[in-house]
Amino acid sequence: MADNYFKKYPDKDGFYGNYGGAFIPPVLEAEMKKINDAYYAVSKSHSFISELRSIRKHYQGRPTPVYYCNRLSEKYGGRIYLKREDLNHTGAHKLNHCMGEALLAKYLGKKKLIAETGAGQHGVALATAAAYFGLECEIHMGEVDIAKEHPNVVRMKILGATVVPVTHGLKTLKEAVDSAFEAYLKDPVNSIYCIGSVVGPHPFPMMVRDFQRVVGIEAREQFFEMTGELPDNVVACVGGGSNAMGMFSAFIEDEECALYGIEPGGRSMNLGDHAATMSLGTPGMIHGFKCYVLQDAQGNPSPVYSVASGLDYPGVGPEHSMLKDLKRVNYDVINDTEAIDAFYELSRLEGIIPALESSHAVAYALKLAKKNPQQSILVNLSGRGDKDIDFIIEKYGLPK
Repeated sequence: MADNYFKKYPDKDGFYGNYGGAFIPPVLEAEMKKINDAYYAVSKSHSFISELRSIRKHYQGRPTPVYYCNRLSEKYGGRIYLKREDLNHTGAHKLNHCMGEALLAKYLGKKKLIAETGAGQHGVALATAAAYFGLECEIHMGEVDIAKEHPNVVRMKILGATVVPVTHGLKTLKEAVDSAFEAYLKDPVNSIYCIGSVVGPHPFPMMVRDFQRVVGIEAREQFFEMTGELPDNVVACVGGGSNAMGMFSAFIEDEECALYGIEPGGRSMNLGDHAATMSLGTPGMIHGFKCYVLQDAQGNPSPVYSVASGLDYPGVGPEHSMLKDLKRVNYDVINDTEAIDAFYELSRLEGIIPALESSHAVAYALKLAKKNPQQSILVNLSGRGDKDIDFIIEKYGLPK
């Protein structure tokens, strides 16, 4: 794959076309410049790359496999394959960028990692990275998500992280980001904000994408080795968009591959009932960068909802916003019911319990398979469903 795209985006100011940038308080400008300069200098060095590769192989268990879903394909048509990020250590793709960010923090001499989390997977991954490198860790999480994702809260605490409950607003992901940014502002010299997706001010969307590129690089190679061709369709769920950006990055310049980013349609397409930023949002500003945002007439972020805590964010990565405008990625929605049905289908037919976030991508793949029975579909199964099972059984019960 040619590197021209990655040299072009983002530009030197952190923009992907009209989106991105760094709209931050003056107190953070010097720190962000340090992080940006260190990223370019350190992350391209032989010692950094070699340490990260060793971590990927011996600690994370990479490469994760690509798996052909035989029974699912028989039932729905098409040829459905999964990139098994659920088998990455800690159970999701999040550790890919957390180990990279924590390694960078070590090189910068930082003492503490601060982050937000929605579904808790980013929090668990960062707490894991902090334990690995011997750093302090503080995770901000909305009270609603703390109740919903109890298993991940326990995991974070076992790993030694401090979990800070966020009690204002909707008490979910957006408020957790606000709270984590405030904490970071208090001591930017000794701490580093390790954002959980391809969002936030530059250089975070670029850094997270680059650390997640390993998913797409592996998947493209593995799929070609298995089939002798590239997939007709590549599908990933999109909240902030890190797992999707990691997967899509390897296929952006392969025009024969159709790319699908799947957002949460929630309970309905009424305001406050979904988090379909790409489908119903407009260009705006959130958390220090420009992107598509679900917003009211005054430009304030609208309330959002999804059955999957990791997808209920009113913004989206700036690179996704650009790819939508370029029409390179098709963005569509899957509602709660479709996601829950897909959760059980994959569990019962293939013995793989997916995260609710990933279930949105699986549900869309099943639709694509029915529609195009001759085509291949590669899904990024971004996480496993251990964290969701108590919530699902309590709310939906077992299927009849």
